[in-house]
Amino acid sequence: MAGLFDQQADLYLDARPTYPFQWYSMLAARTLHRSLAWDVGTGNGQAAIGVAEHYEQVIGTDVSEAQLQHAIPHPKVKYLHTPLSISDEELLSSIGGENSVDLITVAQAVHWFDLPKFYSVVTRLLRKPGGIVAVWCYNDITVSPTFDPVMKRFHDTTLLYWNPNIQYVFDGYKTLPFPFESVGLGSEGQPLALDIPKKLSFEGFLRMLRSWSAVVSAKNQGVDLLSENVVTELESAWGRSNLVRSIAYKAFMLAGKVKL
Repeated sequence: MAGLFDQQADLYLDARPTYPFQWYSMLAARTLHRSLAWDVGTGNGQAAIGVAEHYEQVIGTDVSEAQLQHAIPHPKVKYLHTPLSISDEELLSSIGGENSVDLITVAQAVHWFDLPKFYSVVTRLLRKPGGIVAVWCYNDITVSPTFDPVMKRFHDTTLLYWNPNIQYVFDGYKTLPFPFESVGLGSEGQPLALDIPKKLSFEGFLRMLRSWSAVVSAKNQGVDLLSENVVTELESAWGRSNLVRSIAYKAFMLAGKVKL
């Protein structure tokens, strides 16, 4: 999937929502130490810099070099390219070694991972006791009673072009394997529902749609899901292109610690 996300890397920085600072506070409150955090699939680093407000050092990693080129600089965040070819031992060493990480975060990405492999690394890296892993996603957007049905029709046109793993997101992570002990912020089969509020213009919303992997996949196959007619219909339902609306992304979180 890295190649797809390389193609829309320049759209991610301002098109994707910013996760509420309260999320990082409630995660930090559940770790015994705040020395080292690892943000996996960091993309442009938006979660990494949020985590950095609570931890001494954050390492943000991604398989996509193009995404990392757009990463937001922060004095406490170190970005590393971790290609799919990297071995578990190399990855462990580059992050900090076994039993070294206080918090591991994965924002809108864990559904793309080789989960057994990733969870094995997580189990080895997390500090025991006291370290936690948190994963989250968002899968829907509410704008207005006028806009939402139009958006639903557009979303339906994208279904053929998503990677099968996106079903975890469509399910709100209810079906995502998550073999960790609950810390009160969602557990396997019972994710915590959260909202991400954001103010967004129609142009910003359109950039977000263009960054969807399904839209990129369709375009690579010669199908323009965001044709002029579709954009016009969406814009009409929104109101006008420069109208800034208060919207909400519907999000879901799972967090846990290693079972001892």
